[in-house]
Amino acid sequence: MDNFIVSARKYRPSTFNSVVGQSALTTTLKNAIKSNHLAHAYLFCGPRGVGKTTCARIFAKTINCQNQTEDHEACNQCESCVSFNEQRSYNIHELDAASNNSVDDIRSLIDQVRIPPQIGKYSVYIVDEVHMLSPGAFNAFLKTLEEPPSHAIFILATTEKHKIIPTILSRCQIYDFNRITVADTVAHLQFVAKSENVTVDINGLNVIAQKSDGGMRDALSIFDQLVSFCGNNITYQGVIDNLNVLDYEYYFNLVEAFLKGDITKSLLIFNDVLNKGFDAHHFITGLSAHLRDVLVSKDAATIQLLEVGADIGKRYQQQALLCSPEFLFQALKISNDCDLDYRISKNKRLLVELALIRICQLNGEKKNFLNDDVIVPIQKINADQTEIKEQPKSALAEKPVVKNPVATDTTVRTTPASTLTKPQVPVVNNQRPVSISISKPTSVAEPETNYPLKPTEQVVLNEDFTDNDLLEAWKNFGSTINDKIKKIGFLNSNLPNRISRTEFEILVNNVMQENELKKIQTDIVQFLSNQLKNSSIKMIIKVAEENETQRAISPEERYKIMMEQNPALEKLRKNLHLEIDE
Repeated sequence: MDNFIVSARKYRPSTFNSVVGQSALTTTLKNAIKSNHLAHAYLFCGPRGVGKTTCARIFAKTINCQNQTEDHEACNQCESCVSFNEQRSYNIHELDAASNNSVDDIRSLIDQVRIPPQIGKYSVYIVDEVHMLSPGAFNAFLKTLEEPPSHAIFILATTEKHKIIPTILSRCQIYDFNRITVADTVAHLQFVAKSENVTVDINGLNVIAQKSDGGMRDALSIFDQLVSFCGNNITYQGVIDNLNVLDYEYYFNLVEAFLKGDITKSLLIFNDVLNKGFDAHHFITGLSAHLRDVLVSKDAATIQLLEVGADIGKRYQQQALLCSPEFLFQALKISNDCDLDYRISKNKRLLVELALIRICQLNGEKKNFLNDDVIVPIQKINADQTEIKEQPKSALAEKPVVKNPVATDTTVRTTPASTLTKPQVPVVNNQRPVSISISKPTSVAEPETNYPLKPTEQVVLNEDFTDNDLLEAWKNFGSTINDKIKKIGFLNSNLPNRISRTEFEILVNNVMQENELKKIQTDIVQFLSNQLKNSSIKMIIKVAEENETQRAISPEERYKIMMEQNPALEKLRKNLHLEIDE
């Protein structure tokens, strides 16, 4: 029985052209060989399994080849190439810095560098995992690395470039290897499967490529594992079962339940996932990735970011047509927040279930995702309190005739009784609203009206107001709020500063005052809109600045603010003989 050789070794590239996913780097190295511009030290860095050591070996074999091809590849027939392929070459030396990282190991390497090559022009020294060298070994290596003999070339390889001292980096030509893309990994796996007479599902190869995370060695190792599990016929379901990854089908069904608002189905899907042994955190991160893939599938310009097979990609596009961007944005935010809160949560399952329930309710909410302003409904006028007095025909005749009236019934917006002066009618075609007076009839009996008024559209108030009107309305608000908010001492001391027709600014001293004012900002704007009869009023809160930088609050100032909100604090401090920290 022949000895089995794993695919990662059996199909290891032997030429630059067979290296997968690093075309830019291999082209640069071939051009350097062609023009004979060889540096004395190279640093190959990048993730695991992307071809750093492989390219170092190919480069070493090619520069010593005695009969290079027209494409500047090794011939694999000369004495140097044959000795290298049979692993008996004395021109190419490999050192594992993970186990030979002392100063004595580097000194032994330096002594060896002095020996010229037996066959070929160069002695190549490949130092793998060079970041594992000790600080003393790095320092002992500096002089030789800077000025080696003319026949010596060093190729250093590492996965952690940031651990190498700058003096080493400055002496090397640095080549950064990229992660191998899903498409390149799938193509190479198809080549290996064809060579091994293995039938494989393309969707299964995509799962393998994603699981390998850009490393070809990992992908080939997973491929060998699946051949042992499935035999010569690797199916998508076999890949899912063996690698213990969540099937796409779970997430497609889950998004369908979200769109229908089916909370029961979404919770049952999550329960099924847990029963199969998957971690809830892994589930929620997979959901975020799925929602992201659906989002990028909505636009032809971003669909190239989708790293899945063609069949699965079509399903993503079909589901993207059913999902609005607002829904996907909100769902992504909820799932991402759940991912962030997962570690600190005591009841992790409940946290994920609440996230699923919230996503299910997104399509059922009557909320505009792009505008969170709340529309206040028009209040109903009781017929037994007020009546509309009919205007003289002469007054109505002076007003222009509106071609497209809003409604046949007159709709009047009311304000609270404390601020009621006169109702307004909607502004149509930028005309001033008709003034309507309200009074009790003296001789005519009050008719009974049991039918409600039907508002046809939101009433928009658009009257002009002066700075004095704004100041008076601001003071009126301070006199009508409850006792708790009345304790905010800065409300009457900080007066509004008008900056445009409908906008005004409030300047506060610190962030604490800003937070307190934001709590009642909606009430203030609504009150001022009713008082000044203008629905477009906008309030801006600004914190005072000193020298273009916000002034820090001293402990004394912070205590003074707290004492204004709760006067009993001063009594407590005196009784306990407390002092304010400096």
